[in-house]
Amino acid sequence: MRALARLGGLLILVTVLSVAAAVPLGLAARAVTRVRRPSLPQQVLDPVTDQITRVYAADGHTLIATFYDEDRHDVALAAIAPVMRQAIVAAEDARFYQHGGVDPRGVLRALVADAGSGHAGQGASTLTMQLVRNALKDDPALTPAERASATADTAARKLREAEYAVELEQQLSKQQILENYLNIAYFGDGAYGIDAAARRFFGVSPAKLTLAQSALIAGVLQSPDSDNPVTGDRAQARSRQLYVLAAMVRAGMITQTQATAAAARKLTFTGTARASGCTDFFCDYLQRWWAAQPRLGNLRTGGYSIVTTLDPAVQKAASAQARTVYSNGNRKALPIAVVQPGTGHVLALAVNRRFGTAKGETVDPLISGGGGVHGYPSGSTFKLFTMLAALQAGMPLNTGFDAPARLVTPWSDDGPGNCGGRYCPGNGNPAWMDGPRTMWNAFGRSVNTYFVHLEEQVGPAAAVAQAKNLGISFSAPADARLAAAPDGWGSFTLGVADTTPLELASAYATIAADGKYCAPTPVSSITDARGAKVPVADDCRQALPPDVARAAADAARCPVGEQSAWHQCDGGTAPQVAGIFDGHPVAGKTGSTEDNATETFVGFTPAVVAAGIANDPRDPSDHVGHAVESRVVTAVARTLHTAARDSGYPSFIPPSPSLAFG
Repeated sequence: MRALARLGGLLILVTVLSVAAAVPLGLAARAVTRVRRPSLPQQVLDPVTDQITRVYAADGHTLIATFYDEDRHDVALAAIAPVMRQAIVAAEDARFYQHGGVDPRGVLRALVADAGSGHAGQGASTLTMQLVRNALKDDPALTPAERASATADTAARKLREAEYAVELEQQLSKQQILENYLNIAYFGDGAYGIDAAARRFFGVSPAKLTLAQSALIAGVLQSPDSDNPVTGDRAQARSRQLYVLAAMVRAGMITQTQATAAAARKLTFTGTARASGCTDFFCDYLQRWWAAQPRLGNLRTGGYSIVTTLDPAVQKAASAQARTVYSNGNRKALPIAVVQPGTGHVLALAVNRRFGTAKGETVDPLISGGGGVHGYPSGSTFKLFTMLAALQAGMPLNTGFDAPARLVTPWSDDGPGNCGGRYCPGNGNPAWMDGPRTMWNAFGRSVNTYFVHLEEQVGPAAAVAQAKNLGISFSAPADARLAAAPDGWGSFTLGVADTTPLELASAYATIAADGKYCAPTPVSSITDARGAKVPVADDCRQALPPDVARAAADAARCPVGEQSAWHQCDGGTAPQVAGIFDGHPVAGKTGSTEDNATETFVGFTPAVVAAGIANDPRDPSDHVGHAVESRVVTAVARTLHTAARDSGYPSFIPPSPSLAFG
């Protein structure tokens, strides 16, 4: 019955072509169009297929990830070796350049052969007809039933296919048809299109395919799953290669000497499929960022070329520095984020963990947050937000207060260590912290009672508002409740809310960028499958007056052992940073939570910011301890120094005298 159906289909084609029987074969197409001129589906005219997305580092060349459902990347015909183009034509449609979409000789030859044998054995489909079939079976505009009918062994399908092929040849050149065919064809082992086949079988681009390689690839098309050289029958692949070489000789494309030499060449098959998905934390952040952009298309099928903001040198340094504090197997972690002020570009995301789902690995976003990871308390780094609230309220940097060892506040507190039901924080090192302080030296020495008193003056709501203004999300449910009604949140300035290194780095980047806040982004440019630029939103705004940001940066010179523009620093909690920077401008802030549960350092220059928070991601009660503080500061500072090397170490702009001294 299948043979009869096959013969019936061929007879219909002969009938359609009968008007061309008495004219030269080159005019057959025009004869068919006089019978009927169908309207081509857009998918046939311009096939849209699933494409592989490639993700590159900031240099635009270093490939860091690929995403795909089908391993396919369309390439221009000029990017395909000429011998590959010839091999396909010789193998599948030797008269491709003579016919007009349907080859009458091929149809009649198939009819005679099938009639003589009693079964369907001869093919009559041209490359153009095969292109039509491949395009229709994946056409998203068709129903599943209509897509299935595109490959059904029926006379109606064959007639429609022929009609479309003839019309297609009227609208596209032979070169365009060949290019589309090479990009849409399936070559086996999950390789869709010539680019995937060349890379998967031989590990080369299609432009570098040799004659021997091209003949083998062309040969697998008839039975790609069974004849491909990686997962199929390698002996059959070899047999098909020899067939194609002989066909190329018959077509005058190559000489017999060339065919013999190609047949004798030993081929090495890589069998290497391109990995799909993420293998590191930066890529995972990119994937989460992309999913939050509803205007963007499908990452796995869109065929995008994405240039990220990742700096491989900075990433390498951050990863190495995180592991100087804790090894991969340590239950404690030091996640480090590096961002660029003024753009929000994320230069590195590193932690002493292997990304994955195997034992000892994790896919938790420990650096950027998300997926139930809210971050970690970062201690005194949050004093920045209280200082900003005070500066914006008109209080200058030299605002003085005689900071006591313990300060009884008006806020109620029923927790341990309260003073008669009142919140009463103390200084960690009274001998070094107590006494007359200004914002400069209170920030430098991290004086708790000074900043809690300052928070009394401006109100917790103002300090919380500054944190929100600079991108702190308060994603932990308990923090969100307090941030929604913060008037009694007296401990806020001491950094009890959870944040991530990425959030913290982005907040401090606002200070480094003269008050310009930019939401963190992992992408610098996106190009779609057709080469068109996809707009990347610039999510930046002026969050602070420049002079306020400059004043905060001036105070942040004190903690790292440097001197403010107005020479008001007299000690800092991280003086080794100045030595690491060897006199180049740098600023920052340390943060220790109660009982040293976490240890944090965020450092910055006008060109780059790095932040790291040492913690136990699985058990917050497992304190990292005071002994690790200096190592955390050093690791983050060295990462920052690597990132700042090419910046020329720009200077900080001093604040105005009025905001410095009132």
